[in-house]
Amino acid sequence: MFSETRQQLKNLISDSLSIFQGITIPNIIIDIPAETQHGEFSCNIALQLSRQLKKNPLIIAKEVLPVLQDLLNQSPLNKEIGKIEIKAPGFINFYLSPEGFYHVLYDVFEQKDRYGCSNFGDGQKFCLEFVSANPTGPLTVAHGRQAAVGDVLVNILKAVGFNAQREYYVNDEGNQINILGRSIKARALQILGSDITFPEDGYQGDYIRDMAKVFMGQHQIQSLDDLLKLQDDAFRKFGVQYLMDLIQKDLEDFGVHFDIWSYQSVIANPQSIEALLADLKNKGYVYEAEGAWWFKSTLWSDDKDRVVRKSDGQYTYLTPDMVYHKDKFARGFSRIVNILGPDHHGYIPRIKAAAGALGYKTDDLDVLIVQLATIFRDGVEVSMSTRRGEFITLREVMDEVGRDAARFFFLMRQASAHLDFDLALAKKQNAENPVYYIQYAHARICSIIRKAYDELHLTPKQNDFRSLHAPEELDLMRKIGLYPDILVSCAHFIEPFALVRYLQEMAAAFHKFYDSCRVLDENKDISSERLGLIEAACVVLGNGLRLLGVSQPQKM
Repeated sequence: MFSETRQQLKNLISDSLSIFQGITIPNIIIDIPAETQHGEFSCNIALQLSRQLKKNPLIIAKEVLPVLQDLLNQSPLNKEIGKIEIKAPGFINFYLSPEGFYHVLYDVFEQKDRYGCSNFGDGQKFCLEFVSANPTGPLTVAHGRQAAVGDVLVNILKAVGFNAQREYYVNDEGNQINILGRSIKARALQILGSDITFPEDGYQGDYIRDMAKVFMGQHQIQSLDDLLKLQDDAFRKFGVQYLMDLIQKDLEDFGVHFDIWSYQSVIANPQSIEALLADLKNKGYVYEAEGAWWFKSTLWSDDKDRVVRKSDGQYTYLTPDMVYHKDKFARGFSRIVNILGPDHHGYIPRIKAAAGALGYKTDDLDVLIVQLATIFRDGVEVSMSTRRGEFITLREVMDEVGRDAARFFFLMRQASAHLDFDLALAKKQNAENPVYYIQYAHARICSIIRKAYDELHLTPKQNDFRSLHAPEELDLMRKIGLYPDILVSCAHFIEPFALVRYLQEMAAAFHKFYDSCRVLDENKDISSERLGLIEAACVVLGNGLRLLGVSQPQKM
């Protein structure tokens, strides 16, 4: 609702500037002030025009005000804007009337589960690739945080009109897969009594020994001779399939369902790689030097050119990635975002350069770096190292705190910020736990509405709220009205944290209202209106929790 009002105000302000002849009207920005004393909307157009008009912005604002007020009086928006004020050094602030606040509730009841949705994305085809963990071990908490961020982003993008899809890229070839195969084979040999040294670069977690036992059972291996008859490829293929099954099950239980599963072995085969390199070489983007082939990534602001084929004929990891991204663009995605861990910062300029070399805008491809999460158990940090096998898995976190808390806690800071995950806090069943606090608000509202119907035969009003004008009532309506803009902001910045923070603030606004205003009042009209208000709040809380992939309990 607020987004529509902002657009209408923009139009009115633009028309009011006709009093200034021959000016270039800048982009009109309507902000929502952090403090309600400055109104529901604020515009700095007078400050923007100060240099152009060579006037004090306060004078400009005062000149615009009467014209703007006249236009507002002739507009349908007049009933919704209670007053306009000028504040130093030249801000024009707009205050909603009670009727303006009531329109927020009308919108909620009209749209219900669709409240907050929009056509902001205009159907743009959007690919979000995330997790894409190499199948060399179980998913860790780092992967869990990426999974939560990526999944919620796609939910939000779809809600605001993007044709967004989730993609997982399986790196089922390369040196790490070879190491995985050698690790499984080495553990199998040790189980059979062979006195061999485990590979120094091998994966040392207990899961490798478990995998070796399963492998031996599947192949009916009972002796060293049985084992040594098998080719190394058998260990690699088994390892990839076993771990991908495990990864898919973990993601499914975490509530993450990918639309696309892409495999390096299929997309980036030798023929497609050679065809790409030949094409880039013909275009002058690849050259030979020191026996290797180099990609001119510096043409797109990379700090140095990158080797794509080594002097021994082996490809670097960038080469199949270029083929993979060519495949993505060929599938019709106009916007591509890869979610990666913090060890991939150096990867960003080279893959964006690849997009440029493939004939696309470098801005069509973005990389979102999700920082690591540190897990604390009983106040002690849990150390993690995939190779040494000292790590806590996503499965362990889900089993310990539940899916709702796991998803929510992974989202509790911006993706670009390091996250401390407190397992003890995530398990608390009180207001200290933020996900419990929000879910409790939702459940409490459901309980109040049930009680009103069962005991007092009252139902929430959805079309008349003339009795609601207490500060806490208006604050709750104001918070409800912000929800659509929050989703657009999350989509614009490719960052879901604003929704998490909003839901916490929304729950706080409800609890504050509930503590100050008696919902089930002796006056049945007031009770029905307040029931309508909290039902609208419940709709928004439910819609937001649904986008986070967190349950919306009706009882707790």
